[in-house]
Amino acid sequence: MSKPKFLEVAMSLTDVAGVAGMGFVLLALVINVVYARIGLPMPTSGKNLEEVTDAFATLGKALRAPSTLAPAAWVLTTLFAAGLVSALWGEGAETAGWALVGFAGVLMQNATFTAVEALRFGLASAAARDRGSVAGLWALNNVLFGFNQAFLGIAVLGFTVAGAGAGFIAGWHVWLGYLSAGFLFASAAVTPYNAEGTGRLGLLGLVGWLGWAAWIVAYGVALLGA
Repeated sequence: MSKPKFLEVAMSLTDVAGVAGMGFVLLALVINVVYARIGLPMPTSGKNLEEVTDAFATLGKALRAPSTLAPAAWVLTTLFAAGLVSALWGEGAETAGWALVGFAGVLMQNATFTAVEALRFGLASAAARDRGSVAGLWALNNVLFGFNQAFLGIAVLGFTVAGAGAGFIAGWHVWLGYLSAGFLFASAAVTPYNAEGTGRLGLLGLVGWLGWAAWIVAYGVALLGA
């Protein structure tokens, strides 16, 4: 007996989601390496306002090339999240609910980071034309960047609880998700103390982000094996 069409679509989306998740992590690493090479100031760099302004003033058109990859990253994360919802949906109402929590976190993260990407162009323009306006834009960028980690944590938590409840992921993967979400939430909570970008708690977010990236890769492998 042939499989129903809707199952074929679900299985196809699951495979696409697995590749999309791993592709996103690779793309994110490439983008961050390029940003580091061109000298993009990050909220966790510890630079003072004068150093940040000087850096943005010299970036100019260098921001354009790496930013062209950002929409692809958002597409990949959305496909990854949709595939997870598809894979976990039939495992009961509670599991489906947690999967929707994770999906909502991904969508909120994409929306917030769109603003962060746009602010970088605003900062570069302000640094070149009106240095006095950089301070406000830099603080807004840093707070958005930091609070965005709460949405990453929501995504990780929702999909981890759903995957654990469905028996879809291994025990170590579950703990990786919980620990990563914890670091991300902690980093988001102290964001108001890093509005000027000189805070010393950026390691919390970095550990959470690295754990999140590894969590995505592991989930991608699970999706491909489903």
